[in-house]
Amino acid sequence: MSILEISDLIVRHDPATGARLPVRRDDVLAALRAAGDRRGARIAEALPHRDGVLDTDAAERLLVRTHTELQRLNEELRIAEQLAELLGPLLAAVARDGERPRIVDVGCGIGYAIRWLATTGVLGDVELCGVDLNAALVAEASRLAEAEGLTCRFTHGDAFALPGGATVYISSGLLHHLRGDELGAFFRAQAAAGARAYCHFDIAATRLAPLGAWMFHRARMREPLGRHDGVASARRAHEDHALLEAARSAPGLEPLLHRPMRHSNPFCASVRPLLGVRPEHGPALRTALGPAARHLVAVSGPERRAW
Repeated sequence: MSILEISDLIVRHDPATGARLPVRRDDVLAALRAAGDRRGARIAEALPHRDGVLDTDAAERLLVRTHTELQRLNEELRIAEQLAELLGPLLAAVARDGERPRIVDVGCGIGYAIRWLATTGVLGDVELCGVDLNAALVAEASRLAEAEGLTCRFTHGDAFALPGGATVYISSGLLHHLRGDELGAFFRAQAAAGARAYCHFDIAATRLAPLGAWMFHRARMREPLGRHDGVASARRAHEDHALLEAARSAPGLEPLLHRPMRHSNPFCASVRPLLGVRPEHGPALRTALGPAARHLVAVSGPERRAW
């Protein structure tokens, strides 16, 4: 049976305009029940609705609260710090002289990664931008950035349609939401947008991940939706070979999988970064990474080899 996340079902947007679309509660309940997810259906059944249509404002407020709690997971696993450790060498390898590189966070949510990078200034003079299809999350990210006095910006829409594209695309906790052909299309869109590199963090598909996710979300999150989706996301994590196969469908960007990083916590749904770089920048990236380059592998399975 399919493993579904409630957050993917309760808010819909027109892919062309980004406008919110009505969502019928019965459709959400039917999808969850068909997946055999009775607990998820009970959570969705309690959501506010009007004449059978979910209250979109209430659903989006719930997503903001859930993403605010989810920031704890990012802090626990030090996702932004791990991003910075890889983004520094990536930028050193692909940025051109005199250029101000742009980093774009795809599906930024409330913008924790971008705000952390802006707060620390660890990457130097770079343009930091977060993009999300959910306007409510973008509005919250912008509000927080303004309150924190940060110069990063957040945009509602399609990250790959952003004027000027990106030097490096990043994401955290996004890849497992993409199913089937969506995953390959995601990587191809980056290549078509002219990216020179990408760095995407997501949950590693391990046997301990669902248990670790359950323990963490039970201890740290109050929202039932967040607890439910946290475990579902670990169960939906893509295997290494599936990620690499999808990434290889993007012309001009060589995918590289990183072995577990030093901050990974196997009892809390450890994360794994997937990098991509244009082949002409490969030698410069190896130099920039130095000894850390040994942690990258070009393929998985029986053919697994160091990059």
